[in-house]
Amino acid sequence: MGFRPDTLRGSAGPGEIDYRLARQSVLSEYRKGRLARHESCDAHPELARAARELGEPTKLTCPVCEETNVVLVKYVFGPRLPAFGRCITTKKELQSFTKRSGNFSCYVVEVCPACSWNHLARTFLLNPTRGRAAAR
Repeated sequence: MGFRPDTLRGSAGPGEIDYRLARQSVLSEYRKGRLARHESCDAHPELARAARELGEPTKLTCPVCEETNVVLVKYVFGPRLPAFGRCITTKKELQSFTKRSGNFSCYVVEVCPACSWNHLARTFLLNPTRGRAAAR
């Protein structure tokens, strides 16, 4: 077995980074009492608003409050976008970035609308082959 991104279990494609281990570490510290709830449930007000109004529902229960399901909020960063990124509302909008020239990165954040738990779930490139071709 090689160590290419496409051969690793859980990898959805080239350029994807999954933050499950970091998430588990934060939750472990919280459950051991080394991290206060206000330190782990600290979503920025704009992120919390995006979660309530634009978030993609999941079946995953919040690991902190265990009352509400977390939602996924996606942000895209790249050329000709605001410095704070652009919040993506639909799958069609996300796919439109794959047709643009330039390197675009998508950040997926899981957020609990009830207690403000938030954690970066994964990042990935939207057009990795276009980006490599443009760099040549």
